[in-house]
Amino acid sequence: MKHAINTPDFSSFLLQAQASKADVIALADAGGDFINAVKQAGEFGVTHGQKLAGLIVFIADIHSLGLQSAQGLMLSSAFYWDLNDETRAWSKRFIEKTKKVPTMIHAGTYGAVMHYLKTVEAAGTLDGPTVAAKMRELPVNDFMTRNGRIRQDGRLVRDMYLFRVKSPEESKYQFDYYQLLATIPGEEAFRPMEDGGCSLVKKS
Repeated sequence: MKHAINTPDFSSFLLQAQASKADVIALADAGGDFINAVKQAGEFGVTHGQKLAGLIVFIADIHSLGLQSAQGLMLSSAFYWDLNDETRAWSKRFIEKTKKVPTMIHAGTYGAVMHYLKTVEAAGTLDGPTVAAKMRELPVNDFMTRNGRIRQDGRLVRDMYLFRVKSPEESKYQFDYYQLLATIPGEEAFRPMEDGGCSLVKKS
């Protein structure tokens, strides 16, 4: 079901989804619409018998919702600040400077810039095509990504993570929001390049 952007009332959509008896209701909206949909799903009791899954979810959205409203939500992400020692160390610096919990966009942007700078150093030039080729040649290894690689079509292939949002009782400290359920290998997480139809991919 489609809805207009900035929809204030999701009742008809949620009740239709509830009536479908589907095991999982997937939300493909984002920002304020996503937050309102999750809140109203809780108010209508949708989550008592069905699971919610967010397709475009940032931890900042969960922070805005609060665990009482967001608990049980399923989501995938390329980054979680509390995943391991390296993500925690980087996130500690980020939180100290911004007073905010980092999203995968924050971490991904930082990682992309660092990979570019390392590549420029390795290539010994600022020439665009040369650097781009070198970026694809070098594996991406940082606090966020392990053995990632940039394909010819520009897609960074890396592991993704499936999370469940914790309940208020499960959360033990600030920003302790996610439980890791599964790690999805990069080769399974992204559509094969040959199926993408990218015009930049050279035909053999």
